[in-house]
Amino acid sequence: MNTNKQETVKEKDGSTSSSLVEKIQQLGQSNIPQAPDSNIHVLSIIGQVEGHIQLPPQNKTTKYEHLIPQIIAVEQNPKIEGLVVVLNTVGGDVEAGLALAEMIASLSKPTVSIVLGGGHSIGVPIAVATDYSFIAPSATMTIHPVRLTGLVIGVPQTFEYIDKMQERVIQFVTSHSNIKESKFKELMFEKGNLTRDIGTNVVGQDAVEYGLINEVGGISGAMAKLNELINQLNGPEELIQ
Repeated sequence: MNTNKQETVKEKDGSTSSSLVEKIQQLGQSNIPQAPDSNIHVLSIIGQVEGHIQLPPQNKTTKYEHLIPQIIAVEQNPKIEGLVVVLNTVGGDVEAGLALAEMIASLSKPTVSIVLGGGHSIGVPIAVATDYSFIAPSATMTIHPVRLTGLVIGVPQTFEYIDKMQERVIQFVTSHSNIKESKFKELMFEKGNLTRDIGTNVVGQDAVEYGLINEVGGISGAMAKLNELINQLNGPEELIQ
């Protein structure tokens, strides 16, 4: 009996130490901060938005098929009252990014986005899809035309397809932000701003001045704004409680 108990204790100690080692290896610390039950869901879009084609394993990606169930769950879960979208992305699949942007824009609950580091390419529509958007002072957003890589069919219809896809991006961004279509196209087709590409790299305050993003700020500002939107939606009764 005593031997079995000792073996059980050793097994528990072994499992505890191994889990502790895993935590240290993964996070560099022994204690993982536990978030309290919150009425706000955080949706992070990091690295490259992976769509219909699987990217190499060394690429840092956000798979859109992982985000779609989260967005639907936010809409269905009565405990979740708001959504924060955190972006640090280089862009990625155009159709996948537009699908995510459309889903975020169609949520009935308050949404706020914040661009940290970068919200490039198809990250621009995702950033403006929320009710209110923030950008860090040092963050950037690259606006450029839609392009395809790899083997394409060299016919006029291919160009028309790309042009229509690009028009979808332009219409979405201009309808969900305060930037004018003429200004957005000017930034998109600028030739002297990027070294080896057509487009414009917009930094922090410039994105706000163009009307692309609502405000320069950080996490605290984004959370305060989201709580404000939640309180406005819930009405004065919720505020009294």
